Amino acid sequence: YLVFVLFMQMLNRQKTNKKHIRKSHLLVFGSFLVFLGIVLVSWNHLMVIKNIVFSDMQIAISDRIPNNTTGEVVIETPNAEEINTPDPSEEDRPQIVVNYDKYLGVLTIPKIGLKRGFYGLDSKLNSIDHNVTMVKGSALPNVSNSNLILMAHSGNTYLGFFAYLYQLQIGNDAYITYNRKDYHYKLVNIYNVPKDGRVKIVRDYSKTTLTLITCTKDDLSSQTVYIFELV
Repeated sequence: YLVFVLFMQMLNRQKTNKKHIRKSHLLVFGSFLVFLGIVLVSWNHLMVIKNIVFSDMQIAISDRIPNNTTGEVVIETPNAEEINTPDPSEEDRPQIVVNYDKYLGVLTIPKIGLKRGFYGLDSKLNSIDHNVTMVKGSALPNVSNSNLILMAHSGNTYLGFFAYLYQLQIGNDAYITYNRKDYHYKLVNIYNVPKDGRVKIVRDYSKTTLTLITCTKDDLSSQTVYIFELV
């Protein structure tokens, strides 16, 4: 009888342990589902905020090229937001090291301490939400009388690569490094255009040019265009 009682107690303990194990497994699985749900909800929320703050600024250049030597091309661009950026001193600006082999080309503007690579038109990384963007229809500086158009966000964000273009003045230098060769440009014109979805690029078509476009500082209704000519 004693052996039988002990045997029944052992069976009851095994059943109890199995119930505890089953409850533990259910608790772990339930916690995982709750965590996964929180991640999914938070991810969608973050993506919505990202899309609002960094609105799509990708642009397509018009096929219309004027016959005269000095003219304009109209490009289309949705509105984008500019956020005020503090003016850092020369000492506060970080020294940027660029891996030239990683990019198609590199834009350097010594006046504002800018050095940033850009990718080719066929690269997925050629996006306003990741890098300085090369605009469809651009040509590289080794092509005579071409126009390389680059666009980027301004403002106090991690994507604000053109945050300090507003400090430039006529005559300032810019460099494009392409195929291990430096092309030296001078700034010849700065003008604003309304932020209405269209940007006019006015340049001398007998010159090889570099065009930079970004939002106008302290003016949410316009964008600024910077025209450089190859020296």
